Parts: sequence; C-alpha cells; structure tokens
Amino acid sequence: MDVPRLAAPVTGAATRFLAGAGLLLRGIGLYVRSPGLMLLGVVPALISGVLFVAAFASLLYFVDDLAALVTPFADDWSGAWRGLVRVIAGLAIVGLAGLLGVLTFTAVTLAVGDPFYEKISERVEDRLGGTPGAVEVSFWGSLRRSILDSLRLVAVSVLVGIPLFAAGFIPVVGQTVVPVVGAAVGGWFLALELVGAAFYRRGMGLSERRSLLKADRPTTLGFGVAVFVCFLIPLGAVLIMPAAVAGATLLARRSLGQSVE
Repeated sequence: MDVPRLAAPVTGAATRFLAGAGLLLRGIGLYVRSPGLMLLGVVPALISGVLFVAAFASLLYFVDDLAALVTPFADDWSGAWRGLVRVIAGLAIVGLAGLLGVLTFTAVTLAVGDPFYEKISERVEDRLGGTPGAVEVSFWGSLRRSILDSLRLVAVSVLVGIPLFAAGFIPVVGQTVVPVVGAAVGGWFLALELVGAAFYRRGMGLSERRSLLKADRPTTLGFGVAVFVCFLIPLGAVLIMPAAVAGATLLARRSLGQSVE
C-alpha cells in the first residue's frame, strides 16, 4: 500500500513539538467526557503496572550486585573510585531498565487491554466524523499483528538502548545528555506503539505508520516524550494509558491529514 507523503506544517519545530504534547492533554480531556470508558482502560494498565512495579522493585534491590557484575575491571580499584564507577553503572542500569520497561509495559498493556483501547480509539474517531478508509479487521488478526509489531519495536529499542547504556558510564554526559536522548528515543517508540490501533483500523502496518510519523517528527516526538515522562511518574503509566491511546488517535489522524478538531 502506497503511503501518502504529507508535508509537515510550516511552523517551527518547537511549536510542533508543543502541539504534539498538546495532543496528550486533549486525550486527558476525554476523562471528563467519557469517564466510564476511560476508567475501563485503566484496568489492564493496572494489571500490567503491578507486574512491572514488582519487577522494577526487584531490579532496584539487586542493582548493586548487577553494577558489580558489569564492572569487574574495577574490583582492584581503590574504594572511592570503585564505588563511583559502580554508582554510575547502577544509574545506567536503572536508566536502561526504565526505557525498556516503559516500552514493554505499553506493549503488554495494549495486548491485554486491546478491546478497551480499540473502543477508546474508535470513540475519538467517531467524535471527529468517523474513520476514513476503515477496513474490517478481526480481533485475533489485529491482536496478532499488534503483538508482532510491538516485539519488533522492543527489539529495535534494545539495540538502541545498548549504546545509550554504554554512554551512561561517561561522566556528566551520561547523567545529562543520555537521559534526554533516552527520553526522545523512548518517546518515538512509544508513539509508534500507541498509534497502532488507528492505523490497523485503516489496514496500515508498522512500516506505513513509521513513514507517516516521520513526515512530522517534532509533533510525534512532542507527543511521545510527553507520554514517556508521564509514564515515569509513579502510577502515571496506569492513569495516563487510556488518555495516551486517545491522544495517539489524534496523532494518527493528524499524520494522515484528517481532521482533529
């Protein structure tokens, strides 16, 4: 299927980035208009959230041992330098786990709550006049495609995360530049995951949505980074997930040149 190449809006990158973040705020606004539906969307996020919080707590408990495991070269160093290197290693491990945790949480939650999030996405489209070019997609077909695409995205994010993990050992840069780059990378992959329902409804897969979102990368990053930051806040991922799906539907429509007002 040919993907239409849409010209990005003629505005500054910063303005488009903020506009992307604004799509998440509009998704949050749906809590007011459809509280019952949005609260249903919290249920699968809560189930996934409990599992991921337990996993992350376990990581924090063992992070000192893991930091020592990845820095054997520091075993014979003086106590101060060995401690400093392992603190940096621990921060790098936690940062990488945060990036991969957010992405895998989203993939698992979208799979577990597919009927809920599909309904939320449809409700957004109905409010805006329906879904142009909609195709009939079976539940199992959509779920299988969603899981496969999510696995591909998580695998790519692991490959990107490895050099970020290594860069985390660089003093200053690892604690300033790397988190910013990590948020941008995580935001991009989050946006690609979250727009899946809207694109599947139109018979479009991962390569097509990637191509369309690239046409206005600042807007995509604005939305994705806003979601990523919210997901890092305690309980943020659980409470924001339904709104993120709603905002992603707006992002998909915008990337396709369809009305979002």
